[in-house]
Amino acid sequence: MDKELARRAGAGDREAFRTLIDRHYAFIHATAWKWTGNKADAEDAAQDVCIRLASVLSQFRGDAAFRTWLYALVLNTVRDQARKRARDVRRDQQADWVNQEEASDDERLEALWQATLNLSPRQRDAVLLVYSEGLDHATTGKILGCGESTIAWHLHAARKRLRALLGLNAA
Repeated sequence: MDKELARRAGAGDREAFRTLIDRHYAFIHATAWKWTGNKADAEDAAQDVCIRLASVLSQFRGDAAFRTWLYALVLNTVRDQARKRARDVRRDQQADWVNQEEASDDERLEALWQATLNLSPRQRDAVLLVYSEGLDHATTGKILGCGESTIAWHLHAARKRLRALLGLNAA
């Protein structure tokens, strides 16, 4: 029944679309809640899924069950929202770093730590082992299973990325 409703809704049948939403909204919301962990984000995700659904229903081919296809749509929407929130947080952190000329060393250190969490796992590991743990490149390379030159490259890339995340000049 869902496949036929999806086909009709994808072709512009508003009543079929309304029926699909009525049948699956609780599932959409519950799935979003599980992945977001809070009501407000789940409600935003559920609304976004319903909006997206209207434009992507014509892409539903019926190869899988409608609910399986819908599950992927919900998860992609939740992931997109999480990426957007992360970008917003990074932007706010950058603004905080740049705009707080009188910020304490502790506040700057916290901003640097938060920016470090946004590095790739290999870059973050290299930064923490070398700068936080005080290990040399050779030891860090042994721990991470790579050579010293790779550690040097990860650190170079991490410094460049941190400058960008914090809105600092390359100088």
